[in-house]
Amino acid sequence: MAMEHIVIVVGHPRQNTLCEALAQAYARGARSAGHEVQLFVLSRLSFDPILHSGFETIQPLEPDLAPVREALLQATCIVFLFPLWLGDMPALMKGFLERILQPDLVVPAQMGQFPKLLKGKRARVIVTMGMPGLVFRFWFRAHALKLLRRNILEFLGAGPVRATVFGNVMGIGEQGRERWLKKAEALGQNTA
Repeated sequence: MAMEHIVIVVGHPRQNTLCEALAQAYARGARSAGHEVQLFVLSRLSFDPILHSGFETIQPLEPDLAPVREALLQATCIVFLFPLWLGDMPALMKGFLERILQPDLVVPAQMGQFPKLLKGKRARVIVTMGMPGLVFRFWFRAHALKLLRRNILEFLGAGPVRATVFGNVMGIGEQGRERWLKKAEALGQNTA
């Protein structure tokens, strides 16, 4: 198996969360399999998540965002972890995506072109939530996953995009969380 360059982005607005623990477990598994891993926790970065001018002008990236953007462009596999809040990703995660992608999209979008910035990259999305995962997938039709998978990652050329849902966070208990951490580590060992 060839060495992968895996970039993990944790989109939880707080630090020391289950999402961050899952990301660390994934990273541990990937490193144990000989892969290169970069882990970025958005709550530890300093940046303005608001794209103030939309895609009309380029909003310069803050020093904390520039290395993340470079890492994403160099990655062979990208992993996004976030909690489901109000049926979607947290605003910090959405703002991060808008900011990190906009430098390469502004001019082409103004010309009616949409470059495949993530072509050749595989991706995994890991979502935690309070509701049971089956309810999210079948009753709510996994809206947040579809948004990120189809409208952002696949639209920009990434694929395949796989998803893992950890539901019932409050009711799963300590043993359940340990199982999830082991699963995340196994996912990292097997990459996306």
